[in-house]
Amino acid sequence: MRMLSLTAGLVAAFAATGASAQSVDLSGKYNCIAMCRGEYQPYITQNGPELNVVTEAGLPSRAWPDWYFPTTRIWIDALNQSAVYTPDGLVIQFDSGTVWRRDIPPPPPPPVRRRR
Repeated sequence: MRMLSLTAGLVAAFAATGASAQSVDLSGKYNCIAMCRGEYQPYITQNGPELNVVTEAGLPSRAWPDWYFPTTRIWIDALNQSAVYTPDGLVIQFDSGTVWRRDIPPPPPPPVRRRR
């Protein structure tokens, strides 16, 4: 009976860790603002915990949450390094010093009111 409750507790702990991983959506275009290695606009496409990354050098890669810090870091396979992102997902800083900021377009202009 004791072993069953211990097993159930471990399963619940691992399930909670996986469910809470990567709470922010990182999908979108970014601008490289520091230590840039190219002229391309970096972007990320996210599907669940899996990420597809294209760097400012045009290098495509796969990425996923870092196992040791799943809610704050991602691991980029082709770069062989990790990156930390802000809780709102607006800034990503890589271990190499490269910094990306999310490209947020300006709001649309207000509608034109026409007089009759």
